[in-house]
Amino acid sequence: MRIQRVLTSVFVAVLAAFSTHAQTIGQNAPMNSDGTFTISVGSQLVVETISVKDKKGNPISGLSAKDFTVTEDGASQTIRFCEHQTLPQTPAAPMPEGSEDLKLYRRLARSQIAPEQPGNIHYKDRRLLALYFDMSAMPPNDQLRALAAAQKFIRTQMTESDLVSILRYSGGSVDVLQDFTADRNRLLSILETLIVGEGQGNSEINDDASASDTGAAFGQDDSEFNIFNTDRQLSALQTAAKMLGSLNEKKSLIYFASGLRLNGIDNQAQLHATVDAAVRAGVSFWPIDARGLVAEAPLGDATQGSPGNIGMYTGAAALALTTNFQQSQDTLYSLAGDTGGKALFDYNDLTKGIVQAQQAIGDYYILGYYTTNDALNGKFRHIKITVNPELNASLDYREGYFAGKKFGKFNATDKERQLEDALMLSDPITELTIAMEINYFQLNRAEYFVPIVVKIPGRELALAKRGGFEHTLIDFIGEVKDTYAGTTATNLRDNVNVKLTDATAAELAKRPIEYEAGFTLLPGKYEIKFLARDDETGRIGTFQTTFTVPNLNKELKHIPTSSVVLSSQKVDIKDALYNAQKTKDQEKEQAVNPLVQNGQKLIPSVTRVFSKDHNLFVYLLAYKAPEAGTASGPAAAPQPLVAYVNLYQAQNKVFQSQPVEATPQANTRLGVTPLSFTIPLNELPPGEYTCQVTIVDPSGQKSTYWQAPIIIVP
Repeated sequence: MRIQRVLTSVFVAVLAAFSTHAQTIGQNAPMNSDGTFTISVGSQLVVETISVKDKKGNPISGLSAKDFTVTEDGASQTIRFCEHQTLPQTPAAPMPEGSEDLKLYRRLARSQIAPEQPGNIHYKDRRLLALYFDMSAMPPNDQLRALAAAQKFIRTQMTESDLVSILRYSGGSVDVLQDFTADRNRLLSILETLIVGEGQGNSEINDDASASDTGAAFGQDDSEFNIFNTDRQLSALQTAAKMLGSLNEKKSLIYFASGLRLNGIDNQAQLHATVDAAVRAGVSFWPIDARGLVAEAPLGDATQGSPGNIGMYTGAAALALTTNFQQSQDTLYSLAGDTGGKALFDYNDLTKGIVQAQQAIGDYYILGYYTTNDALNGKFRHIKITVNPELNASLDYREGYFAGKKFGKFNATDKERQLEDALMLSDPITELTIAMEINYFQLNRAEYFVPIVVKIPGRELALAKRGGFEHTLIDFIGEVKDTYAGTTATNLRDNVNVKLTDATAAELAKRPIEYEAGFTLLPGKYEIKFLARDDETGRIGTFQTTFTVPNLNKELKHIPTSSVVLSSQKVDIKDALYNAQKTKDQEKEQAVNPLVQNGQKLIPSVTRVFSKDHNLFVYLLAYKAPEAGTASGPAAAPQPLVAYVNLYQAQNKVFQSQPVEATPQANTRLGVTPLSFTIPLNELPPGEYTCQVTIVDPSGQKSTYWQAPIIIVP
C-alpha cells in the first residue's frame, strides 16, 4: 500500500462560529474576575511493600507502623498507614478439564485496571497476578502453548487468595480483557475467546551471517524497522506496568513472549523507561519464553531457507543462530532481574513460571507515606526502612524510586514517549478539544486520496514569547489501522511551530488552528486515532473514529461520487498565514489535492456551522467513466451530469440552487466530473438545516443523493 503525505498546512482560520460553540476545557479565569482566589496543594503518596522474616525465613506478623522507620534521602518520613497481607499458598480444588459448562463473556476490552483510592487497600489479603500475552512476539504455536499454560494454572494451581487479570498486546494498544477476579470460569472463558495468530508478524531479525537466501532483490535492512517494533513492545509493557501502578499491593506481571531481542544500544532508552515504570509502580516482571525447550538445527529449521554464504562452511552461521536465540532471552532476563522477578527459559511446562510468580508473593506489609520532598524533577530517591533491632529480622523492599516529572522538565525523549504512551491507550485524553473531518477522492482504479482536516480552538493553546513573537508549538501523532486485518495502514508524526505577530496573536483566542494531512489508501474500513499536544503545557487531545473508503468501481446502481465537502471560505495558497511545507512543494500539492484549484484552497468546515455573513461552498467529484468505442465506430461524446443543492428545515424545502450541468473531464479514465456550488446564506434565518445534494445522469438514468445536517448562526 502506497502512503503519500500530501498536505501539512496550518491556517489561523476565520471561523467565529467554531469559537462560539466549541467546548472549552481547562480555561483559567482572570484572577480578579470575582475576587476569589484558588490555592492548589499537591502531595505525593509513596507506597512500599516490605517482606519481614526471621532468621529461619519465617514471616513475622503482628507489626504496626510504630515498628518501622522510613527515611527518604536521609529525611525521616511519617508513615500514614500500615497493612499486613497474609496470603496462603494452598491451591483450591482443581477444576477437571471439560467438566464445567463455560459461559463465554464477549465484551469490549478496556484500557485500564480499576484503580484504588489513595491510601485505600482494596485487595487486602489477595495475591495479584496479571497474565500478559504479547501476541505480536509469539507465532501461533507459541501462543497455543501460552494459552494452554494459563488455562492449566487457573484449573489446578490457582489458590483462594489469587486474583488474576488478563491483558493482551497485539501490536496496537494494551487491552484489559479481564480485570482482577477470582472467578475461574470467567477467566477460562476469556482465554477461550483469544484468537491464535492475532497480531503476529514480528519476525526474528537475523544478521548477515545467519540470513537465509530468499532469492529476493536487495532491499532495506529489516533491522532498521525492528528497532521500532522492539520499542513498541517495551512501550506496551511500560503501559501495562503503569496500569497496575494504580494498586497499592504487590503485583506480578507474567509476560508471555517468544523472546525479545534488542538492537544494540538503540532500544536501551525504552528498556530503562520500562524498568523504571515497573519499579515505580511496584510491579515485578516474570517473563516466560513460550518457545520452551528448543533444539535448533545448526543452520536453521524448515521455517526459513538455508544460509547461502561462506558462514555455513566456517561455522559462523550456526554461531549466529545460537547468538540470536540467546540475545532474545537476555532482554527477558534483564526485565526480570531489574524488577525483582524471575524468567523461565528452556522449560516446556510453562505453568511453572506462573507458579514461581505465585509463590514469590507471601506474607508482607504495605507501608504508605507522603514524601516531604514535593519537587517533581524525575530524580532518583533512596529509601531506607528499618525495624526494631530486637526482632533481628531481614527485610526485602524497594530501595528507591524515580520521582515524578513535570512536563516543563521533560526532555525530547520524555516528550516523545508521552505521545507514544497516549497513542497506545484506548481511553481518549480530552485536555484539548479536537474536531476532525475525513474525506476521500478516487485517484485511479485502485487508490484513493484521503485528506484529513483537524481543528483546535486557538484559545485552548498556550503562547510563549520567543524571538520577539508570540509562539506556540503543536505536536501531532496519529495512526490509521485496517479494522478487518488489525494492521497499521499508515501513521503520522509531525509538529508545527507557529509564530504569530502581535495582531494575529490577539485574535488566536477566537480563531481555531487548522492542520491538514493526506494519505493514499485502498478501499476498506479503517480506524484513525489522532493526538495533538500543546508543547507549552503538555495538554493532549485525542480524536478517534472509524471511516470507510468505498470501492466506487463496484457502484452500479448509483452515480459514484467522492465525499461532499462543505466550506465557508477559500484561501489563496500563497496568502496562507502559516505553511509547514516548503514553497517548492506547493505545485505538487496543488496537482494532487482536489481541494486546491487555480491557486486557491477550499477549507472544509469540520463543525459544519456557518455564519450568515459568509457563503456556503459545496464541492464534490462525480465519476462517469467514458464508454469504450466499438468496431462500428468511436464512442459517443460523454453526456453531462446535472446537479443541484437543496436546503430543508423541518421537512420543508427553503432553498434550491440553480441546476448545474457538468461534463466529465477529457482524457480521464475515471470520468472525473467536478461539481461546485456557491450558496448565499444572508437571506436564510438562523437555525438547523439539512443540506441535500442531488446528482442526476439523464443519459444513464442514474441518480445519487447525499444529506448532512448544518447549522446557520447570526
